Amino acid sequence: MIPLMKLLQGKDMGVAIVNDRCVSLLENYDIEVHSTRKGRSAILCETNCGTMILKEYAARREKSVFQDAVLNMICECGFSQVETIVKNKEQELLTTDQDGISYILKTYYDGRECNVRDSRECMLAMETLALLHRSSRVRGELPAVTVPYTVSQEFDKHNKELRRVRKFLKEKGQKTDFEIYLMQCYDYFWELAQRVAGELEKSNIAKALNTPAIVCHGDFQHHNLIVTSTGIHIINFEKCTQDSPARDIYLFMRKLLEKNDWNQEAGFALISAYEKNNELCREDYEQLYYRLSYPEKFWKIVNFYYNSGKAWIPGKNLEKLIKVNEQEVLKKEFLLNFREKYGILSL
Repeated sequence: MIPLMKLLQGKDMGVAIVNDRCVSLLENYDIEVHSTRKGRSAILCETNCGTMILKEYAARREKSVFQDAVLNMICECGFSQVETIVKNKEQELLTTDQDGISYILKTYYDGRECNVRDSRECMLAMETLALLHRSSRVRGELPAVTVPYTVSQEFDKHNKELRRVRKFLKEKGQKTDFEIYLMQCYDYFWELAQRVAGELEKSNIAKALNTPAIVCHGDFQHHNLIVTSTGIHIINFEKCTQDSPARDIYLFMRKLLEKNDWNQEAGFALISAYEKNNELCREDYEQLYYRLSYPEKFWKIVNFYYNSGKAWIPGKNLEKLIKVNEQEVLKKEFLLNFREKYGILSL
């Protein structure tokens, strides 16, 4: 193994000190490190076992056990396009530094992120997601883990936040251009958020009590899709959880539809690409419909505004808000056709 300080030669000293602490953790693993380089909030390592990535693990330790079990289950089912957690010499999934911070070492794929502007690549991403879901059907018992919010709980949480910000804005004195425009469109999106949450509570998916039979990735977006010569590989399973496939499909679809002005052909093509490799049931379509109906982008803008400094509001925030408001007509047209195409009954 190359001495640690030699690995860090030529780097900025401030960064080197931080990197030194991280890289020193690699001594806890049965690998030979040839070189390291800084990645996005992580250290990329070239080793005798291929490229690996060392990064801080923010979730609970029990989540890493669940994550490892899910990844192993997926690989055993023949889907190899996912990362693998590398255990340390003590056969532990996480390694803790002197400050008590936990780190995880995983395999990594050299490639580039999925291009959301490339329709064929997006179709391939959805086909790959369907294969992932087929391989993540739960077989036997999985380690216990804290269950995240259901879609109903997510909407309720968002609505409480929207109510709080609405009250804050009404009581606020002098307003910026962003806040004036926000107030002009607030009532529409606030009423929409309440209506969608109310309809969801009366729907079939809210009444279903069965535990979901698959494990979702939980953060299926282009940043976590690495394109290589052998296809699309999926990384960063820290948010994996048992849920409907709609959780993953929705996240990928919403971002693409927002970038393409809710283009109906593009939206339905994504679902068709998924259906090539995996079937969706009625409850999956319903959850996808309600997730797409909820004004999440509006909530994100409002949440970012409320939880950041209000002395200066970036102009980009107003641009995003205007775009969300202007796209609403196109979004409603898409959802109307979605409901008719997949037989979602109006409540």
